[in-house]
Amino acid sequence: MTFDAEWAALRVESTQRVDMRLNGVPAEPGGPSSADLAVNQDHLGAIGHEAYELRTRVSKDGDHARPSTFDAAIALTNGNFESGSGLLKVHDRWSTHLKTLLDACSQISNHLNYTKSAHAKDDVQIGGDLISVSKLNEYLK
Repeated sequence: MTFDAEWAALRVESTQRVDMRLNGVPAEPGGPSSADLAVNQDHLGAIGHEAYELRTRVSKDGDHARPSTFDAAIALTNGNFESGSGLLKVHDRWSTHLKTLLDACSQISNHLNYTKSAHAKDDVQIGGDLISVSKLNEYLK
């Protein structure tokens, strides 16, 4: 079998496996009976809280080396060492990635908190709608 033929066969087989997994997985013993996604309000809140705590820790711990790295880069640059500019690039890149990570943690935390409160408001709205419908049913009987 040629490489191209073997590669094509493997691609077809993997596509079939992915299709089977996406289109339905048989229920596992002791697992949920359907493939529907279910999220508990408490789980959303807990994950949002963990993202907030992670952001707090990364904000504090991820910034320890930044001031000394910057000072070392400036000292090396002032001493006419070429590595000073490289270390300054490392400093800048680290700062950029740290800010990106902090923003991502904030977005996760904020989104999950928003989702939790939005679902709570939706539940209240649906509950109110159901009460008014049941009262209408009482009047119609």
